[in-house]
Amino acid sequence: MYTSSIRKSLPFVLAAMVALSPTNAISATTTDTFQVTATVLGSCSVSATDLAFGNYTPTSGTALDQTSTVSVTCTTGTTYSVGLNAGLNDDGNGVTGRRMVFDTTNFLAYALYSDSGRTTNWGNTPPTDTVAGTGNGAAQDITVYGRVPINQYVTAGAYADTITVTVTY
Repeated sequence: MYTSSIRKSLPFVLAAMVALSPTNAISATTTDTFQVTATVLGSCSVSATDLAFGNYTPTSGTALDQTSTVSVTCTTGTTYSVGLNAGLNDDGNGVTGRRMVFDTTNFLAYALYSDSGRTTNWGNTPPTDTVAGTGNGAAQDITVYGRVPINQYVTAGAYADTITVTVTY
């Protein structure tokens, strides 16, 4: 009996095709999870503009008023209080005795207030005489109201003082 060469090579061709064809391998996976955490700490920063009274005339009969701005930036929800110290030249009465100095013997009294009516002295004792707030993540501007009282007959010249702003949170 005669077998064609095609029939004889068919099993080899089929075997080659099976060997070269992609196999469907069984694959497996596994998973796990992990936590991502952070702790946000309450924090604040502060900056302030200078308080420049300008020219003072003791005989004017009017107190010299000016303002400055304290900007406080705290993390959202952080409560804070802003205090102002007595300066470098207070008369011994702390925040109620602030003075600018010309030289070692000449002083010009002034006051800092937390209200526009200039009746609430701004001090440095939380919560007694400071200004309170709650952070919102943005800069919050707080006005400092300054006053140089009338009738201070001191030596003519340039007077200055330095105030330290303290944010307690």
